[in-house]
Amino acid sequence: MEGKKERCRRCGREVTRDEIGATKKLINRGTTVYYCLDCLAEYFDVSRRDLEKKIQYFKEMGCTLFQG
Repeated sequence: MEGKKERCRRCGREVTRDEIGATKKLINRGTTVYYCLDCLAEYFDVSRRDLEKKIQYFKEMGCTLFQG
């Protein structure tokens, strides 16, 4: 991810590695379009905190989308 910074498709904010991983995990593993946690939370009608907890869970389970 050095160089080009990915941005949220909906709001345009720069996305983090965790947000990229969450987009891939929750929407489509092969996507090249990403969303920030706030936009993902709105899309799924959950809180940002719910998504943060789910990301932590995925990390603890060893999900490779959240490594690095």
